[in-house]
Amino acid sequence: MIKIDSVTKNFSDVRSLDKVSVTVPEGSIFGLVGSNGSGKSTLLRILSGTIAPDEGCVLYDGANIWENTTAKATMVYLSDEQFFLPHSSLQDMSVLYESLYSTFSRNRFTELANIFELDTRRKIHTFSKGMQKQASLLLGLSVCPKYIFCDETFDGLDPVMRQLVKRIFAEEVAERQLTVILASHNLRELEDICDHIALLHKGALLFQRDLDDMKLNIQKIQAVFTGDENDTANLLAHMPLMNLERRGSMYTLVVRGAREEIEAQMRALAPKFYEFIPLTLEEIFISEMGDRGYDFAKILA
Repeated sequence: MIKIDSVTKNFSDVRSLDKVSVTVPEGSIFGLVGSNGSGKSTLLRILSGTIAPDEGCVLYDGANIWENTTAKATMVYLSDEQFFLPHSSLQDMSVLYESLYSTFSRNRFTELANIFELDTRRKIHTFSKGMQKQASLLLGLSVCPKYIFCDETFDGLDPVMRQLVKRIFAEEVAERQLTVILASHNLRELEDICDHIALLHKGALLFQRDLDDMKLNIQKIQAVFTGDENDTANLLAHMPLMNLERRGSMYTLVVRGAREEIEAQMRALAPKFYEFIPLTLEEIFISEMGDRGYDFAKILA
């Protein structure tokens, strides 16, 4: 388990992180969401022990990461910018990784090279941006780390490759309890893979939640009511509404509460028609942040 405890980091007079506290469960895929400049990359660098926080600490099973070579040997940090030895091939880079990590698996390297369909003898500087992303992932996963930290990993990957990478992450989590932290400004990229989400804004943690809990406690309903608009407004006055939209006779409600509880309330209102429909992660965040007085569109702008 990773515990981030009141981490603060300043760069000159700019506060990149402000007393951020997050717990990352073992064997989870944890999404770190925020706009450019929100502190995501700084937090990943602190998590990997690349830089030290000015205040607070990061603990791995109770041990501080800073200058802890044992803990660092269990993790891989994949930066948004790819770094390879000049004029190196994937084969050359694999030799370097093998010399640095005792857990590097030559079999896994070969297997992933085949999956990604990358020529291990070709010079990496001749790869496209997407191929370089794949090369970085290939090398990182070949280490068979306990933790992997990925900064904007899906940028530059086509839709098919994004799904392949997500499938590989999910398999590694299921098979050997890999812990993945994915930092992204794109909430939609994380929706179908993460089980936990944290939202950073201007260096502060606004939100951390288990996605299943979020989805269980917010419901989206489409309904048609008998009576005029005033009658409907009176009917809905006691519902725990987070958002309400109307298009013609169709109302769309976002309501806080367990499904069974909300369904009982809907039946009591006796609408002409109603149905529960799935919420997107973006809709959940918009509702949650709106409840807290934030404009979510501006947070990720």
